[in-house]
Amino acid sequence: MKNLKNHNIKNKKILFRADLNVPVVNGIITDTSRIKAIKSSIEILTSNKNKIFLLAHFGRPNGEFIEKYSLNFILSSLKDILNLDKIYFLEKFDQESVEKKINEMQLGNLCLVENIRFLKEEEKIDLNFANKMSSLFDVYVNDAFSASHRNHTSITGFPKFLPALAGNHMIKEIDSINSFLDNAKKPNMAIVGGSKISTKIKLLNNLIEQFSSVVIGGAMANTFLLANNYNLGKSLVEKNLIQEANNIQLKAKKLNCELILPIDVVCGKNIHDTNPVHRKINEILPEEMVLDIGDESTQLIKNKIINSKMILWNGPVGAFEFKPYDKATNAIANVIKLNAKKLNINTLAGGGDTLSAIKNTHAEDGFSYISNAGGAFLEWLEGNESPGVKSLKENNLS
Repeated sequence: MKNLKNHNIKNKKILFRADLNVPVVNGIITDTSRIKAIKSSIEILTSNKNKIFLLAHFGRPNGEFIEKYSLNFILSSLKDILNLDKIYFLEKFDQESVEKKINEMQLGNLCLVENIRFLKEEEKIDLNFANKMSSLFDVYVNDAFSASHRNHTSITGFPKFLPALAGNHMIKEIDSINSFLDNAKKPNMAIVGGSKISTKIKLLNNLIEQFSSVVIGGAMANTFLLANNYNLGKSLVEKNLIQEANNIQLKAKKLNCELILPIDVVCGKNIHDTNPVHRKINEILPEEMVLDIGDESTQLIKNKIINSKMILWNGPVGAFEFKPYDKATNAIANVIKLNAKKLNINTLAGGGDTLSAIKNTHAEDGFSYISNAGGAFLEWLEGNESPGVKSLKENNLS
């Protein structure tokens, strides 16, 4: 795959796809890792005197301008992190506006384009639009692995009309995840959490073929417990997927993969209940919700972690955004933090919520690699090559 390491791009007009869909709370960016991810590629391209137009999305404005989704707010953070004195801002991504900005910019300058999802052409794959806009540029660079599972114009459309390369972070993500999956050492364990089985059926089916044990936590574990005839009270469950849960358990047994479900849980009346109760899984009351796994389940997972050679983690095991239901997720992050390097455990984590949990416990040092991708990370683990990566590999324009 063509990339910035094996191709030297100089004095060109670059269309650069980044993922700047950063988490924001009360107007403050709480995690800048997606901005930092593009720094290496931007430094190469600016030092080689290219004019760079940065394409990115923020939120889901569904093809119309919505003020709260404007990317204007990110300019100061971009300048600080990319160490640039000036970054231009382009409000309208049309031919006339782009041509005017190109003439205004100096070689080595960077221009941030307003939220690409404000354009209806973005999510419906408008190849006429892609062709028209591509005529203004020389090269397309995709450094947004975390957005490359989307079959959108800015991901798969522009590479049909421009020479296309992968950015440095894109290559790093692919190489790191592939290296983990291709160099399996057993016993290995996957920890999968989150709220719904429906979003992770393919992932679970793939993981039980590759891992010695798979931990299932979060609300998705409830559907498995319901399939095993436990009463879950008012807990979030997917009744229509009970058969799927049974199929996954049967497949795991057949493949000799140990499927680890909670043996005890922490319950509350709702997620705002600050007086949780500890229950065995056969003791849950009709008015209660399961909101975290219990101490015995957590200890079981901890013991498995320190006896594993590889750990993959995707998804919190409880409603970790709401204290005190972050206890088990934090405990898992901490045991990895304390033991991974000491015991030479290869650890890989990915997914937005997982990332937050790791950062909350300052456990980053416990991981061999942390992907900043969510859906794209999941698709890759499911064995699917992202549309954005495919479009780079298939590009033969020069």
